[in-house]
Amino acid sequence: MRKTSLLVFGTLAATNLIAATFNLALLNFITKPLLVPALAVYYLVATSQRSYLFLTALFFCWLGDVLLMLQRDELFFIAGLVAFLTGQVLYIICYRNFRSAGTGLTGPQQIRFSLPIILAGTGLVTILFPHLGGLQIPVLVYALVITVMAMQALFRYGYTNSKKFCAGICGSTQFYDFRFVAGY
Repeated sequence: MRKTSLLVFGTLAATNLIAATFNLALLNFITKPLLVPALAVYYLVATSQRSYLFLTALFFCWLGDVLLMLQRDELFFIAGLVAFLTGQVLYIICYRNFRSAGTGLTGPQQIRFSLPIILAGTGLVTILFPHLGGLQIPVLVYALVITVMAMQALFRYGYTNSKKFCAGICGSTQFYDFRFVAGY
């Protein structure tokens, strides 16, 4: 069941990437809302130590995807942003809670390794800010939260195994999606 659920998720992800790359709107519309539920199913069958907080975070990110897909006006965009923001805050809590005993990064190491993440977050805001009109504050808050989330994933270094650390840091930095924040 674990391999099957991973295969389903991988197939959906690859198909969605193809749809996005080649601008296949109908295929994207079909596959995108199935990605997070497929990931949740994989998570449920792959681990015996389930976190309902993590599943709730996944739900809010799925809701954000759906609201943005159905976006008809600024209200849908704001609702999608709030749903994603809620998911990110829950991910921050998950990253802080799901640590094992170990030795992590020291203060100076945290600062040094955080710089690329901070630069990505400030770069995101710098590029988009002049074009956001009335959405400047919501997007600024969202950018701050995804930056903190990525930093929390980074700060798990040494407190979790390398596979979990890599998955967390790679996943958290995927939220720097310029198209999403720009509303495209």
